[in-house]
Amino acid sequence: MHNLDNYLNYLNRYSNFSEVYFSGTLANGISFKNGSLSQVSSSNSSGYAFRALDRSISFGATNEEEWSIVKEHLDRVIENSRVPGRNKLSNEGVFKDKWEVAVKRKIEDMALEDKISILKDIDQILIEKKIPMRILSIADIRQKEILVNSEGTEIEGDISKVAFFGVIGYYENGNFEQRFIQLGFSGGYEALEYWDLFNTISNEAEALKRSVIAKSINPGYYDLVVGPEISGIVAHESAGHPMELDRILGREMSQAGESFIKFQDMGKQVGSQHVNVVDDPTIEHSYGYYKYDRDGVKAKKRYLYKNGLINEFLSNRESAGRVNLKSTAASRISEWDKDPIPRMSTTFIEPGEYSLEELIEDVKLGIYMKSYNEWNIDDIRFNEKYVGLEAYILENGRIGEQIRRPTLETTTIKFYSSIDAVGKDLKFFAGTCGKGDPMQGVDVWMGGPHARLRNIYMR
Repeated sequence: MHNLDNYLNYLNRYSNFSEVYFSGTLANGISFKNGSLSQVSSSNSSGYAFRALDRSISFGATNEEEWSIVKEHLDRVIENSRVPGRNKLSNEGVFKDKWEVAVKRKIEDMALEDKISILKDIDQILIEKKIPMRILSIADIRQKEILVNSEGTEIEGDISKVAFFGVIGYYENGNFEQRFIQLGFSGGYEALEYWDLFNTISNEAEALKRSVIAKSINPGYYDLVVGPEISGIVAHESAGHPMELDRILGREMSQAGESFIKFQDMGKQVGSQHVNVVDDPTIEHSYGYYKYDRDGVKAKKRYLYKNGLINEFLSNRESAGRVNLKSTAASRISEWDKDPIPRMSTTFIEPGEYSLEELIEDVKLGIYMKSYNEWNIDDIRFNEKYVGLEAYILENGRIGEQIRRPTLETTTIKFYSSIDAVGKDLKFFAGTCGKGDPMQGVDVWMGGPHARLRNIYMR
């Protein structure tokens, strides 16, 4: 804390508000490609980030410890803060706390040989399934961070994460399909049991093979039951992103796009009364878990859409301050030297009260889309497209044969407005959410329950 206090005191002499952030991260990764070890990596990075507010908010960062070099960065931050611009942060409480991610099997205790053995075993499963294209990797990180600011906040965090990523491909009868598998977990290597990794990979391989030889549907109107993976990508793309306040206020306009939602749209209807879309960083072991955001604001559950209505923005102190709101603790970064911006964490459609069987039982003709292999959405997060990977025909309340690449092209409001029932199950999937300039990819979970949409055009 000694250096941080010194840096903070220096900034404080010349600023109305100042902040110093330190992060140190140890990351390890190992990859296999078609049965061969292709990469083993390890990196150790650390550095300081500074913010100051006078006439505007200024940001700077360095990984140097030499005072003369650090001082140059601090002076530049101070100088830039005097340029006219946005100069207001939301008023938040002062927090002093130490927090950590709960861990049962420390990542430091997992030997390289054990990680290699895990990937070899997975690769062998895929060989036995006759999957010719196999790219597999396991990664873990341990990060320690400290945040102090001139208001008195002092936060220390200790974060451990484990991730699995795979790409598998299958070819038969002139048709090829591939499946991306991304799993993430805040914690230690107990993640392997949480994921049920070997059974998960085996099931994915079987579904992939069936998708290649499945028949296409006739275009038309169907009832559609979507699985948690589809619920998740829809919640992330068409609720999470358009509810980011910096996007709504125009900061992201030339980078990641705008939003079909405007600031004055609070309370506007975007879906049926059955639709509740949540972003919650406090879910233990979620891939985007945190107790305090990058601004030092305590994390909380946020209802983006509630009973089908626009309810709560994703904001940090900067964006909330511009419109005289409280921050919703959505400030995140991908690395220590990046500017904090509003980001998602764990975004999902909140569960309802129906079982999968109940969602399906009164569907005369429909489609059950369990997973996807393609999605697209426009820059304002309104027009969207999802292409099914593992999907089945529904007839007279029963799940029938697997079908190939059913495609849904719709709008955000049409999708959410067509939901008439939501399942009581809940499952999450990991992702890397990209945003900003320079690009920041942050760890997220997305998911939800099964949900039923009525009378949707599919092709």
